[in-house]
Amino acid sequence: MNIPTRIGYARTSTVEQNLNAQIATLEAAACTMVRTEQKSGERLDDRRELSTILDFIHDGETLVVTRIDRLARSMRDLQIIVDRLKQKGAHLVATEQPVDTSTAAGKAFFDMLGVFAEFETNLRRERQAEGIAAANTKGIYKGRTPKIDMDDIKRRLSKGERPIDITRDMGVARSTVYKAKSQITA
Repeated sequence: MNIPTRIGYARTSTVEQNLNAQIATLEAAACTMVRTEQKSGERLDDRRELSTILDFIHDGETLVVTRIDRLARSMRDLQIIVDRLKQKGAHLVATEQPVDTSTAAGKAFFDMLGVFAEFETNLRRERQAEGIAAANTKGIYKGRTPKIDMDDIKRRLSKGERPIDITRDMGVARSTVYKAKSQITA
């Protein structure tokens, strides 16, 4: 008797977070392969390991995750993943949630979890926006520190350096250099 292949997928949002607990859980769930990545769940198209799984998973195989939020943060992305799995004849299982898309109850619970995951993400965004607004009101929010030193670009342009050389040396877009140049002549 052939046991269907179970492919594990573990994800954290940042490299500072640890994947070990997810990997151990997926290995204990009889996954013959575990693919990992440390990328935000906000964008589906930015996750190479998940794309590889979805491209190569076969009929009868199962994608296993510890929790649904390891796959996506929106109902739309979750539905895209499940649709791709359905097209391949594959299933989805979450070890810590009663999700198994090979059953009617599992499919229904999966849909409910997706709605709540999206709701939680939206609440987090609202709280973050409220915090930023409160900090702005108090005058303590400065925003993100700029990564590009426009003064350095302007200084180098004033010395007569070519924009192409500045672009290459500093690793900035050509448009950024020309923006700095227009600010000098303005």
